Amino acid sequence: MNTHKRPTILIVDDERLQRDGLQRALEDRYDVLAADDVSKATGILETQPVDVLLTDLRMPGDDGLKLLRRAGSLSNPPVSIMMTAYGSIENAVEAMKAGAYHYVTKPVNLDELDLVIGRALKSRQIEAENVNLHEQLDQKFGLENLIGQSPAMLQMFDIIRQVAPTRASVLITGETGTGKELVAHAVHNLSPRKGGPFIAVHAAALPTTLLESELFGHEKGAFTGAVERRAGRFEMADGGTIFLDEVGELEPAMQVKLLRVLEERKFERVGGNKTIEVDVRLVAATNRDLKKMVAEGKFRDDLFYRLSVVTVGLPPLRERRDDVPLLVATFNRQYSEENNVPVREITQEAINLLMAYDWPGNVRELRNALEQMVVLARGDRLTVRDIPAPIRTGADLTKISVVRPGVTMTVEEAERQLIVQALKETNGNRTKAADKIGMSRRTLHRKLKQYRLEAL
Repeated sequence: MNTHKRPTILIVDDERLQRDGLQRALEDRYDVLAADDVSKATGILETQPVDVLLTDLRMPGDDGLKLLRRAGSLSNPPVSIMMTAYGSIENAVEAMKAGAYHYVTKPVNLDELDLVIGRALKSRQIEAENVNLHEQLDQKFGLENLIGQSPAMLQMFDIIRQVAPTRASVLITGETGTGKELVAHAVHNLSPRKGGPFIAVHAAALPTTLLESELFGHEKGAFTGAVERRAGRFEMADGGTIFLDEVGELEPAMQVKLLRVLEERKFERVGGNKTIEVDVRLVAATNRDLKKMVAEGKFRDDLFYRLSVVTVGLPPLRERRDDVPLLVATFNRQYSEENNVPVREITQEAINLLMAYDWPGNVRELRNALEQMVVLARGDRLTVRDIPAPIRTGADLTKISVVRPGVTMTVEEAERQLIVQALKETNGNRTKAADKIGMSRRTLHRKLKQYRLEAL
């Protein structure tokens, strides 16, 4: 919607009395523009924002259907309402095909028109909010949120880009806290299913007796407490992606049922006999060794092979220590903004110590540590004394090449260094540099301008 306090309506009608009457009726609540033909209306639409287009169907020259199609091709199209004295099902169908939100007959009932315009504006607002929400989710859960430039992470980025556009099931492996759900979101958001639902289920969080109902739904009266029919997560994920975390915790009976869904795309609700078909892509994750579990007879081999058409392995943070400075810079900025405090510099000694710690809780533990450091910092920069005591005492500096002591590094400096290094290593190839850092080419261009590195 435009930023005007009052919505803008464009009335297009070659009959002056009809046009003027509608303008008078609407101008107490809306900013009203008027045109008597398609050419003038198109000029208005292309030069200023319009929220609602109210147009006649029959006019000399180009008709209202052509105007609807032109309006729909704009980058910020209005919601269109067609009005005509030639009320018929055929006209209504043509208007809807051309992109009309609604259809009213002449003479126009002003009370009815008022309701239709109100609903049209509400529809446009919801659509704008949905677009904004998708953009926020893309930013939060896209590939850019998987931070790293280590060889293991770059290899993982390549696998995600290759597998995301396909229908293949994906198994994400890695220790707790490495970011498996972020990978699942990235696979979904880079796939043709991006516009569909992303439904997450954490298998270990539910007892086996409830997990079947959670996944497949249940009919009313299927068990004690089932007071109404309920759709399961697979139904909710139809047309999108279902993420099944901690899949290694599934009991044998549930493994059989999951295998059937993967093979046939069919299931029944608990207590029901109606077969439900779904179009769902499964992304599973585990922190356990499923191959070992298969060898021990604890996990079905046929299910394992179904789940692991493509396997994405997330390395533990201790195996990619060089990514710690970039993660620290990112979390420092994030929590400074969230807590409305200045983004603090961080000393190189503090970064060295954070790199020397093994991070058994991986990225999640590092994220929590940075949040604590930012919130409880006692000065204008983060130093060794701001690092939580267990991490300070658990760090082993022999595990890293200690960088220059006595140096402070801002978030921007860390990020700038990273970009410069990536461009050097890729001989100035910006696409490869963006891939190496794990950010989009668009973001890299923005950063190059921000840090005045366009000449590189």
